[in-house]
Amino acid sequence: MLHTRIFTFNPLGTNCIVAWEDGSATCTIADPGMSSPDGADELCAFLHRENLTPDAIILTHGHFDHTWGVKRLLERFPGLPVYMHPADAETLRKGPAVFRGMQSFSEARGNFPTVDIADGFVLESGGARWKVIATPGHTPGSVCWWCEESSLLLCGDTLFAGSIGRTDLVGGDYDALMDSLLKKVMLLPGGTDVIPGHGQPTSIARESASNPFLTPFNEPDGPWWDQDGIPLSRE
Repeated sequence: MLHTRIFTFNPLGTNCIVAWEDGSATCTIADPGMSSPDGADELCAFLHRENLTPDAIILTHGHFDHTWGVKRLLERFPGLPVYMHPADAETLRKGPAVFRGMQSFSEARGNFPTVDIADGFVLESGGARWKVIATPGHTPGSVCWWCEESSLLLCGDTLFAGSIGRTDLVGGDYDALMDSLLKKVMLLPGGTDVIPGHGQPTSIARESASNPFLTPFNEPDGPWWDQDGIPLSRE
């Protein structure tokens, strides 16, 4: 059985996920977005209580709110590999500069080594088997991490409960995002549980039935790009 623990870190409410299989002494950490030493302390205290040691950090994309805590973890676990799609190298390098009005978060700029991944890449970590599904759109290098055996998808900011990722930021591409969703993500089994990068967990079946963006010719007009806590200006 795959266990997960969701932490919500930083002012933008990013979901950081710890995942591990029964009996495993190691775990996977996805999108460590903690912006303070207190957040790192909270996460590491949990690992200590559960007798877990991380053997991989996996990133769904390179936005700073999903990578904020990587260096804090590397200080505590030297040599821990960080897996990210290389198409997001520039997104990672720019840090908050890709978000209008967010340049004040200068300390969030990413400058740590990453291991390149690609569509179909498979990682054994935390006793589980994770497969990369490349889902460009929110960023050029956005990916989902799929554990087929446990019917779990970590989708970052590609898909949310009742919404989809924003594409108004540098590197965003709405058509690419819709292709990723309709041709890849929504073809997964309906029973697949989904943990997005912000907000509440959902499932493929629920989003297939009720997500307004996945209903043909029905794109809402309201302020729907707000799952990451950053308001969208249409000006």
